[in-house]
Amino acid sequence: MKHIRKLGGLSAFYMAAAYLFNMILFLVVLDYPNITTASQKVTLLVEKQGVIFLTNLFGYVVFGLVLIPFVIALYDRLSAGSPVLTKMAAILGTIWAGSLIASGMVANAGIAPAVALYTQDPAQAAMVWSMTETVANGLGNANGEILGGLMTLLISLAALQTAKLPKWLNIWGVVVGTIGIVSLIPALNSLVGLFGIGQIIWFIGLGVHLVGKQPEITGQTLPLKSGILLGQEK
Repeated sequence: MKHIRKLGGLSAFYMAAAYLFNMILFLVVLDYPNITTASQKVTLLVEKQGVIFLTNLFGYVVFGLVLIPFVIALYDRLSAGSPVLTKMAAILGTIWAGSLIASGMVANAGIAPAVALYTQDPAQAAMVWSMTETVANGLGNANGEILGGLMTLLISLAALQTAKLPKWLNIWGVVVGTIGIVSLIPALNSLVGLFGIGQIIWFIGLGVHLVGKQPEITGQTLPLKSGILLGQEK
């Protein structure tokens, strides 16, 4: 499955680039953190509707699509040594992909109606866009990266068991995945941004590994405290 692993690596590079591009766009170009009211948001939408449409398309819809071969590539790499964790991670990754695609599609579907309504009733347009954005944000895990966090954590734990990925990358993935999970707590929701930064590094590291040469590691297992080796008994 060499080709799917390389495709997974390229997908990882795309996702890292998409994260970085979206962060720069929303923080610097659109200055979105300072756009707080519904009226400000719909005004920005009217002025930058093309930019926002493309951001949703490439940052959510395409991101979700390329997440699928990424998950398949890691499943192919890790499933033999850690079938349960890898299968759980693959299922969560697929759900996350669908959620992100739906988020981008909902957001983009709401642009034209809100813009058309703005010329007649700006206040009503602001309400419509606010409702659309709320649904899109919920689907996109803006209120806590539970899906992406769990996927990252489980992949990293499986990789630690199988020793098929660099150890530092697995430990980093455990930290990043944990941050994503705890960001679901309302008081810690601001950690979503830190999760995104952490995943950029994680995606780049996995991309380098999957695209590059991958020496097979056979017969290597990590001992559990119980004295049982993963995959075999003493």
